Amino acid sequence: MAGTKTDHLMQVLRDRIATRTLGPGDRMPSIRRFAEQMHVSPSTVVEAYDRLAAEGVISAKRGSGFYVSNSNLPPMKLAQARSPQARNVDPFWVSRQSLDARPGAIQPGCGWLPEDWMPEEALRKGLRAVAKSEAAILTNYASARGSMVLRRSLLGRFAEENLNATAEHLMLTASASQAMDLICRLLLRPGDTVLVDDPGYFNFRALLRAHQVKIIGIPYTPQGPDLAAFEAALAQAPRLYLTNSALHNPTGATMSPQVAHQLLSLATAHELTIVEDDTFVDLEPEPSPRLAVLDGLNRVLRIGGFSKTLSASVRCGYIAGRTDWIEALVDLQVATSFGGPSPVATELLAHVLTGGIYRKHLAELHRRLAGARKTVAAKLAPLGITPWVSPRGGFYLWCRFPEGCDTGVIAQRAMAENVVLAPGNVFSPSQMATRFMRFNVTQMRDPRVYEVLKRAMPEPE
Repeated sequence: MAGTKTDHLMQVLRDRIATRTLGPGDRMPSIRRFAEQMHVSPSTVVEAYDRLAAEGVISAKRGSGFYVSNSNLPPMKLAQARSPQARNVDPFWVSRQSLDARPGAIQPGCGWLPEDWMPEEALRKGLRAVAKSEAAILTNYASARGSMVLRRSLLGRFAEENLNATAEHLMLTASASQAMDLICRLLLRPGDTVLVDDPGYFNFRALLRAHQVKIIGIPYTPQGPDLAAFEAALAQAPRLYLTNSALHNPTGATMSPQVAHQLLSLATAHELTIVEDDTFVDLEPEPSPRLAVLDGLNRVLRIGGFSKTLSASVRCGYIAGRTDWIEALVDLQVATSFGGPSPVATELLAHVLTGGIYRKHLAELHRRLAGARKTVAAKLAPLGITPWVSPRGGFYLWCRFPEGCDTGVIAQRAMAENVVLAPGNVFSPSQMATRFMRFNVTQMRDPRVYEVLKRAMPEPE
């Protein structure tokens, strides 16, 4: 049995190295910590490390621990699915399960609103208006920067939060995810170091794996990133820091003004570029400090999109930043996509955003979300599941489970009953969120969610 456990540990570690969760020169997890995480004895971990060292995959440094070798690396793979246990902490796990959900699936782990929470009638009205547009909208390529009508709308919203920007500071992209990919293509090279929140948005990590960079997780607190850990990580000369400063994904926390100012001071002193994902901006009832506003788009690039409040089907994103960066990013988008996002999509979005119905939709959305967060928290409480913070807005609750729970195991059990959950370690570079889970409160109206959760949790001792 010990050999089987050792073989399993070795495969888990090979998979992490193949996906570059552990990159060349990275220190391996401590023996005690990895043993606790994998529920095995320290001697089993020692055996797995020794065998990997004999293969040349890792190497030992006296008094320091084990490190990933710079040679003998397996070919890079974005994901591995060799076993359910290995896959349930993979950044692709929730996305794949949610996008390919079986008919009738309940999806508390997904990242979007149900259809009946979206402004369907406004979208249908907008589609009718677009259908009557000039032929160029329906048949031509987009301009390099994307629709000027939609960009003007965005600039007007920026002005409301005192973000001074002109049309030269802004470009449209096919999605917020593509915006992030373009930035990575422009500013990163394989082997660069990037800082992300721990826990943080899992698709940041998935994308960074594709760019073959080293990822350092910064512990996230209810006030924002841990500044001591952030400052310590700057010694490794990172190129980028990726974050949400408000309605943080997955925690729902909001960065405090004090943390925001100190963060920007550290970034300036170390010439670090920050990418601020503001996809959830319209879900915040009252605006909070934004890094892009405080920085004036000097070292901060803001990205966003419309899939959370308007439509995940009509994809469009944006990047706001320094004019020289935007010029380079526009060229890159032309090279990879031959222009901005679909004129049909951007005209439809502009039609809905500039109409009075969108503000009414947001007001109703804020009201419904506040009620849903309160209701879901109350229904989870009898199971011993409690929110880490009380978010100011949005549709996520980052919840702590009782002692002894492994949410990865719980998610696997729930999947067998056609319920898609988002276990904590999917969001954690350090894999230290075993007792946490992200819930989408708008996807939890079916009482079966709570019944499945109760069955999937271990019996209390």
